[in-house]
Amino acid sequence: MNQSRTYATQNQNAQAALDALSRCIAACEMCSDACLSEENIQMMVPCIRLDRDCADICRLTAAFIARGSAHAQHVMRECIEICQKCADECGKHDHDHCQQCAAACRACVEACKSYAG
Repeated sequence: MNQSRTYATQNQNAQAALDALSRCIAACEMCSDACLSEENIQMMVPCIRLDRDCADICRLTAAFIARGSAHAQHVMRECIEICQKCADECGKHDHDHCQQCAAACRACVEACKSYAG
């Protein structure tokens, strides 16, 4: 593969990861806020905490990718792990916001894995 194709492919994978990270951040922020309005808020505490952690690691990962940091791969591994845990936790709840968040987290995991190669 020539150098311009390699760069174009890397750039497309980076953009796909950035888009998925952005959607995941928004979904996690909306989910954590919506969880605060649920009747049994105590049951939602693990979900809220993971939503917050997930949104924060996604923000950091997006910044590292956008600036081409040599450390992006390290941060991304942690991002993938936290996004998967958030997807698993949100997936346990029937609330629409939790299901939407779980889907965004799963998509983020896949996009980050594709970017990481």
